[in-house]
Amino acid sequence: MSFSSQHPIMATVISNSSELMEFIVKKGNGIKGLAETGLTSVPKQYIQPMEERIDIHNVKIENSIPVIDMANWDDPKLDDLICDAAEKCGFFQVINHRVPLDVLKSVKDATHKFFGLPADEKLKYTKEMSPSKNVRYGTSFIPRAEVALEWKDYLSLFYVSDDEVSAYWPKECKEQAMEFMEKSEPLVKKLLKVLMKRLNVKDIDEGKELLLMGSKMINLNYYPICPNPELTVGVGRHSDVSTLTILLQDDVGGLYVRGNSGDSWINVPPASNGSLVINVGDALQILSNGRYKSAEHYVIANRSRNRVSIPFFVNPRPKDMIGPLPEVLEINGEKPLYKQVLYSDYTRHFYRKAHDGKKTIDFAVI
Repeated sequence: MSFSSQHPIMATVISNSSELMEFIVKKGNGIKGLAETGLTSVPKQYIQPMEERIDIHNVKIENSIPVIDMANWDDPKLDDLICDAAEKCGFFQVINHRVPLDVLKSVKDATHKFFGLPADEKLKYTKEMSPSKNVRYGTSFIPRAEVALEWKDYLSLFYVSDDEVSAYWPKECKEQAMEFMEKSEPLVKKLLKVLMKRLNVKDIDEGKELLLMGSKMINLNYYPICPNPELTVGVGRHSDVSTLTILLQDDVGGLYVRGNSGDSWINVPPASNGSLVINVGDALQILSNGRYKSAEHYVIANRSRNRVSIPFFVNPRPKDMIGPLPEVLEINGEKPLYKQVLYSDYTRHFYRKAHDGKKTIDFAVI
């Protein structure tokens, strides 16, 4: 049986997982390449268990996440809007955020450009071939640990230095990805300053800044058209392990966030007016002693258009210990809800298993 683009394959004859993975992973075609073979149904390896198939037509949908206009950067009312959203929902959108619109367009275009490369070009950045452990092209999340695979390809870029970016990041997207990160940093610092102020942290010194955003990573995500989106997911239910995530969506949409009621989902509308989605990660939930809450979210597959999204994760450094900040515990004499954990241990735990909602946070619970 051939998996070449010259001999399109149909999902009905895909029964051998090793041959499927050979085509998708080892030959660098990804899900994009699979989707472009003309298949008319999802391979069985991508069919999610019934409990993971969230039918958006039958779930309870709450109102959308807050949209915060940051045009007046120093308005005290803005601080309350940001903190309230981080406490109640863990997700919000920002507009007039000072990240130039042309930067957002450029990184989206670069994402399409990278995933439009021939398979043998993308293959250079797989785990086995990449010149750097900080540059990784892959598919799904943790294929070896997943009961069912996710309908997504990605390029993960962990920032270490400008020299490594220059030497190892793909030329099709390195300048655009770096510019998105650099132009987003003032927004990140503004948000963290506001969020920390409510936690009794009046000044973010160099040590605090390194703890909150000492490491950075950007993902370029590609969600190809799917013939049976109701049977699979783009990304399974999870919360991020970051301090904050700055997400750039395109105009396709597909992101859903767990509602406060626990049995409902909030549709996060596709980007408009250059909006960016901000979400609290597990690290900030731990540092805030649970005051700010990371939210469970997932991405649906869709049958009509290819979708891209670009999340920029700001995190503690791998060597940092994370736990409730002393300033937080001093506010009302709170008892810590989380123990001190090495951040690299926390992320290692996250990446050893399939997406499983918010269970990763249990790793740090006292």
